[in-house]
Amino acid sequence: MPHLKFRGIDKKSLIENSKELIDGLTSIVQCDRTWFTIEHTETEYIFDGAIVPGYTFVDVAWFDRGQETKNIVADFITKFCKKLTNNNDTTVIFYPLEGSNYYDNGEHF
Repeated sequence: MPHLKFRGIDKKSLIENSKELIDGLTSIVQCDRTWFTIEHTETEYIFDGAIVPGYTFVDVAWFDRGQETKNIVADFITKFCKKLTNNNDTTVIFYPLEGSNYYDNGEHF
């Protein structure tokens, strides 16, 4: 954790730039880089009977680190995604985790 799920972005570009992403986020969040996971979901956006280009969405599940850190992380992820895509629209959604609901190898935080 943090867990990042990307959709609406090229998988190959995400893989090739994943080190830069994690380097930047570890600097902001101040946690070990091995705590991060990155997931890519293939997505097709459909509108009016056709497949159309869509937004880039990034879901971030993490233990809340306050609004200021959230703002910095959202800005960093948005700039990162815009650098990799021709899409001007990037949405970052945070999902706060609670230690009592998060189990790692059967033990909650």
